[in-house]
Amino acid sequence: MVEKVLDIFSGVSFFHINMLFILGLALFGGTIGGRIFQRMKIPQVVGYIVIGIILGRSGLKIIDVETIRTLQPFSYFALGLIGFMIGGELNSKVIARYGKKFIKILLFEGLTSFALVTIVIGVVGTYLTKDVSFSWGLGLLLGAIASATAPAATTDVLWEYRARGPLTTTVFGIVALDDALALLLFSIAASIATRIIGVSHVSIVSAIVHPFYEIGGAIVVGLISGGVLVKLLKKYEDRERVLAFLIGTVLFVLGLSLAINVSMLLAAMVLGVVVVNGVPQISKRVFKLAEEVTPPIFILFFVFVGAKLDFESITPLTVVLVVLYLVGRTAGKMAGAFVGARISKSSNVVQKYLPFCLFSQAGVAIGLSIVAAHILPPEMGSVVVLVITTTTFIVQLIGPPCVKYAITKAGEVGLNITEEDLIEKTKIEELLDVDFPLIRENTTLAEILDIFCNNPYSYYPVVDKDKKLKGIVGVESMRQAFTYKDIGGVAIAADIMESISFQVSSEDSAVEAKKLFDGCHLDFLPVTDKSGCVVGCIEERIFYQLISRKMIEAEKKAGLLE
Repeated sequence: MVEKVLDIFSGVSFFHINMLFILGLALFGGTIGGRIFQRMKIPQVVGYIVIGIILGRSGLKIIDVETIRTLQPFSYFALGLIGFMIGGELNSKVIARYGKKFIKILLFEGLTSFALVTIVIGVVGTYLTKDVSFSWGLGLLLGAIASATAPAATTDVLWEYRARGPLTTTVFGIVALDDALALLLFSIAASIATRIIGVSHVSIVSAIVHPFYEIGGAIVVGLISGGVLVKLLKKYEDRERVLAFLIGTVLFVLGLSLAINVSMLLAAMVLGVVVVNGVPQISKRVFKLAEEVTPPIFILFFVFVGAKLDFESITPLTVVLVVLYLVGRTAGKMAGAFVGARISKSSNVVQKYLPFCLFSQAGVAIGLSIVAAHILPPEMGSVVVLVITTTTFIVQLIGPPCVKYAITKAGEVGLNITEEDLIEKTKIEELLDVDFPLIRENTTLAEILDIFCNNPYSYYPVVDKDKKLKGIVGVESMRQAFTYKDIGGVAIAADIMESISFQVSSEDSAVEAKKLFDGCHLDFLPVTDKSGCVVGCIEERIFYQLISRKMIEAEKKAGLLE
């Protein structure tokens, strides 16, 4: 028996146990860190990254380089889900209404940050190093990378605070398109920079064509995969199968994009765009399902982002370049976003607060820095990677709080709610008619009939002299009473009332009423106060009418902002 047990464990290597330990530690630590920062009114994504830094290369080194490399496919998967959900924000109405504005803002914020970083590093670098080729080549590459904005950390804050409105919509649109512009600028900048430095082995035509292939290929992959997923969603409805198809399609899109060397993030975004526009009603359930399964995936992703950061190789030159890069990129993003919003005639809210929403950089920027390291001389490549890695750490920490500040000032926090959210936040007393009539036990049939004629309800509670619930009178009770002519003239409420086993408190959440309506198939619920006295009742049809009215008011509130 002992030998059999040992045989079972003999196939489990230390590496596997260690990997499971790391995943558990990262998920648990990230969750705690996120909660701590959330309590300090700081977006939880900052807490995830800080825990990653503590556990990673710049901290305790529990998560080492080999582990990060092994878990790279997991990071791709998380990015794919993020891209898919961002694409889901771009339905046809948003594109039709904001499309031209998005393009104008994108060009101004991307090109301005590119130009400022290039010029600042080129000029100051030339002054410090006396090497014109090195300084301007480095400036071009860093400038191109500066145009990228990380969608993950930015959108995580928008989702965390349930933001909705013109600013939120614009941010989603910009981060969805930003990486495509960054890829295009980087390819052109790399072609020019390598020629300035004298290490180019790629033709100009190839350097210009390649970004169009990356972008176009990603769009094709997303469109075809999205079309297939839309057909599957129309055919299957059960939750488990829909989730399996969703995850399978996202993984397929990511794998195919990597295989043919196109932008996997853009492909995943296009997949989301196709789904939200291909099956608008069904897609609501699909994206809700995605939201339910993604939190632990996102936590691990951001923990590993923090674990990757390495600050041990920073030199004085790197510090100077980091400062120049941050100043140039921040000024470029803010000025470009403001001018772009102004020229595109976006709302004042967008003009005023969009500049605070585009600081974060991560996956694409680091990826481009690694590409730059491969095409540049070793010493120059190392500088690019160090500058981008260090600045990524800084902007990933300051970016989310700035996004929170912007959406809070813009008044868009908490506006992106569903009917379930609204029911959960609503108290039953908010849905009650304060003038709801109560029927006494000795009320005559004629008086009850008058109550039915002058009020919109189908049921009324019957109470004693202390307003304690005794039963209910409904339309059916009245019909039967008039059927019997012998009692029609002398009947009172106590004679025709029906018993009822369920009631709710006015201080309960509307969720309690919904559970009883749906679970027990009730049409009517009496409502009592703390002392048990009846204060009114709720009918199922009126309950949902009032909830719908509240939803419309919430929609209008968000709509008025737009």
